Amino acid sequence: MPVTLAQLRALVAVIDQQGFAPAAHKLGISQSAVSHSVATLEKTLGAPVIHRDTPPPRATPLGALMLPHARQAIDSVDMLTSLAATFTTHAQGTVRLGAPPTVCRGLMPDCVALWRTEHPNIDIVVLEGEDNEVAGWLEAGTVDMAVLVDPDPIPAGAVPFLHDDFRVALPCDHPLANEPEVELADLDDDTMLLSDGGVEKYLKEMHRLAGRRYTPLPRVRGFATVLDMVRSRVGIAVVPGLAQLMMPPGTVLTRLRPRVHRDLYLTGPASGMWLPAAHALIQTLTASLPLDPDSPRLR
Repeated sequence: MPVTLAQLRALVAVIDQQGFAPAAHKLGISQSAVSHSVATLEKTLGAPVIHRDTPPPRATPLGALMLPHARQAIDSVDMLTSLAATFTTHAQGTVRLGAPPTVCRGLMPDCVALWRTEHPNIDIVVLEGEDNEVAGWLEAGTVDMAVLVDPDPIPAGAVPFLHDDFRVALPCDHPLANEPEVELADLDDDTMLLSDGGVEKYLKEMHRLAGRRYTPLPRVRGFATVLDMVRSRVGIAVVPGLAQLMMPPGTVLTRLRPRVHRDLYLTGPASGMWLPAAHALIQTLTASLPLDPDSPRLR
């Protein structure tokens, strides 16, 4: 009997997940099916590939030699499947997409409208979360694709979505509201508000570039709440430029020096196979990218 892909998947999953039960959960099959696949592989090869004497299961010398080749074979088949999916004309199913608040509220309405027109058989579920939260969802399989902020490393196949600089949100009657650009030092007399999420590390970098000491700021739960507080003149806030699409009346977004930016990428999971429907959505969106940072609307 030839070695099958299912057998190789079972071998890799048992070693990576450190057990037959977690491997079954990872693969979405029963534990007995995993055990059967490994046993059949060993019968085909005529030698054991996994030590089962003490937990967790360990690769035998033969199993250890096979693992890199098994991973390569799995990756190659997954890639072939993904490539074929990019040419499908009848993509369907449900795609769960995770993205930060500014992307969900600023860009996703345009994206979802485009996708529903081009792919009426795909149901899109958008989940809003903070930067690290979204990355964790994608890694754990909670979402099928995501907009990641400055991923390191950049996942294979990821599409650059937006080069987004940080700006300062001000009330329209603020003395600096009509300036084309302001210095960080110009804001010393204002109360600076900080939303929970990924803004703080960029604000720290801005202070570093300006040669200024960073002092922790009053935190506000929820990005939209921060913008409402700016409108109510409670304070000002450094926010991504993408926030211009969701600024409430009575506020303005002004360029800020030193310049600091974030790069957004639309991607599927870094490991494992992308859903064919996710490939189709990204292929459709690519025609409208990259977006202009000063007018981030789909073409």
